[in-house]
Amino acid sequence: MQAIALSAQGAQPTLTELPTPQPAAGEVLVRVQASSVNGFDLSVAGGHLAAMMEHRYPVVLGKDFAGVVEAIGEGVTSYQPGDPVFGVVTKAYLGDGGFGEYVTVSEQVGLAKLPEGADPKSAGALGLAGTAAVDTLAATAPQSGETVLISGATGGVGAIAIQYAVAAGATVIATARPGAETDFVRGLGAHEVVDHSGDVPAQVRAVSPDGVNVILHLAGDGATLAALLTEKGRLASLLGFGADQHPAATFVYANPAPATLDRLAADLAAGRLTVPVAKSYTLAEVPAAFDDFAGGTLGKIAITV
Repeated sequence: MQAIALSAQGAQPTLTELPTPQPAAGEVLVRVQASSVNGFDLSVAGGHLAAMMEHRYPVVLGKDFAGVVEAIGEGVTSYQPGDPVFGVVTKAYLGDGGFGEYVTVSEQVGLAKLPEGADPKSAGALGLAGTAAVDTLAATAPQSGETVLISGATGGVGAIAIQYAVAAGATVIATARPGAETDFVRGLGAHEVVDHSGDVPAQVRAVSPDGVNVILHLAGDGATLAALLTEKGRLASLLGFGADQHPAATFVYANPAPATLDRLAADLAAGRLTVPVAKSYTLAEVPAAFDDFAGGTLGKIAITV
């Protein structure tokens, strides 16, 4: 198969011919149709996780995937060849990834069926960002009538979080620059917008003088944002800002549990959730996609396989 892989530590991601993997016991082999770029992928490609996770070279990049089950390993009962699926590669080591024509994944975590009506390209950009959005909102549980500040609202996680927070009945304040970014977050349902290149606390206080009930910390300085919380406010962070830094903060590590993925897939198929894809690239164009991602995008960057 063809895949975007790192041949060794310090190597650049390149399109490589590799043997097609085979599913072990409890695993499913997926013929990948779509994936997307996440910050995690750039961290792996940059060598930043070399000391944190085992790397089994060649390391195929890509956390997200959507496709069709090609084969099943011994003991797999929930999936059959031909099933449309999507999810997140969740193995304890780095080696297998969604930026390839095939990937093996566990039946138990990071995998769910795609219902009829769910677009594979959108699903390929949904797994990790959608899970992070759902988990940060679950950690803070915004209620109808509460105010939610989403710092980092223009990325993939923020774009999905806006939609779910609005659906919960919350008033959403999103961070975005004037112009295209503001139009983007308002199009997803944000009620108020503050310019993250300016004085965010002053702008938030101008539209919500008593502070905010919930903060999703996807970008920016956690301590500065936490000062905007009401007395019983809650903050969920994907950036390592947790209870050690502030009593109202929770550090969230996205967990693509089957129930979470099932919810995302159902909402996607029913039209309750939109995955905004800014651009789409082929496998061979992944290095260019990385450059675009690093430069900042609105929503997700998709990879077609």
